[in-house]
Amino acid sequence: MPIDIDTDNLKHGVLGLVIALVEIIKDALNLQAIKRMEGGTLSEEEVERLGEALQDLDIAIEEIKKEQGVTESVKSVRDGLDSIVDEVLDKMINPERWRKEAEEKGI
Repeated sequence: MPIDIDTDNLKHGVLGLVIALVEIIKDALNLQAIKRMEGGTLSEEEVERLGEALQDLDIAIEEIKKEQGVTESVKSVRDGLDSIVDEVLDKMINPERWRKEAEEKGI
């Protein structure tokens, strides 16, 4: 029996994942930019150019999400990734709870 693949859903899913990853990279760039600004390693001109570039990137991402109809897909991917990261961080911060959970599951 052939597998029925909805290529439109597949494309939306992949595009949603790609845009979510671009957003995550953009967020990391924002954090680095803030650290560099606070550290005083950027000139006023560099701060201005960096701010404009990041703002242009925000606008471009939002336009792509809207044009391609993947806003909800991106949100879903980001929510899922945020949940995974939160769980990993919780396990790093609270290793005793993680040990107890592992023991209860027989791991």
